[in-house]
Amino acid sequence: MNSCAVMAGNGGRSGRQAATRARSMSASAVTPSAIIVADDPERLAERYAEWLITRLALHDGRFRIALCGGSTPLPLYRLLGSGRYDARIDWSRFEVFWGDERFVPPDAPDSNFAEANALWLRHVPIPAEQIHPMPTKGPIGDCAQAYEALLMAQYGQAKLTQDKALFDVVLLGVGENGHTASLMPRSVVLEESVHLVAPVCPGMPQLRLTLTYPALSSARAVSLVATGSAKQQIVKRVRQGDASLPAARVRSNGELYWFLDRSCAGGT
Repeated sequence: MNSCAVMAGNGGRSGRQAATRARSMSASAVTPSAIIVADDPERLAERYAEWLITRLALHDGRFRIALCGGSTPLPLYRLLGSGRYDARIDWSRFEVFWGDERFVPPDAPDSNFAEANALWLRHVPIPAEQIHPMPTKGPIGDCAQAYEALLMAQYGQAKLTQDKALFDVVLLGVGENGHTASLMPRSVVLEESVHLVAPVCPGMPQLRLTLTYPALSSARAVSLVATGSAKQQIVKRVRQGDASLPAARVRSNGELYWFLDRSCAGGT
């Protein structure tokens, strides 16, 4: 695996080829299992928490969830850490992973793990050994390989198959440029079909790690969450299947759900 994927905007030939492939794709829009719309981000967090409880009730045993970063999930994390749902959720069942991470120490203020931990995880009794932040110490390629090995050990098979999900729920946001996880427009990582975890150079000061499409799609349910009027048009393009936008290329081997606040949903 390359130590870092090169973006087309940084002059990488592979990145330019990835951009050309994305533009030429005739992606079709995915029909979601449901589109949940709430008045504002706080009420949307409540709807998501109730939905999460229904997902927990579908089967016994460990409940594996992949989290996202950014500002969108923060109301949800704050709500789940408030104690409001402690009587209804068996936190000991949770096995927590991340869909992407900035390559910073786990206690850095811009760490996705640090945000989720501060608002939610440290306030509920999930066993520490069942919380799996992405490693960010050492060569980034080695960290990607280590997290992939962890995922496959959890999965219990040598390779992913359609009939067995890696995750019960994948939580994804949508950026204003149409990215999701750290799958950025024109990145060569968009074409990764073998590895589950990849390093990314997104043209920002920080390196990142991200799950790839094969890992994200191996889920009983993928949920895409977006809020705010600033994302209304990009979400519309994603839902219409604009293949130049990484979020539009997300698929699920199980179900796919959209969670939107009213200002983002527009005329949905």
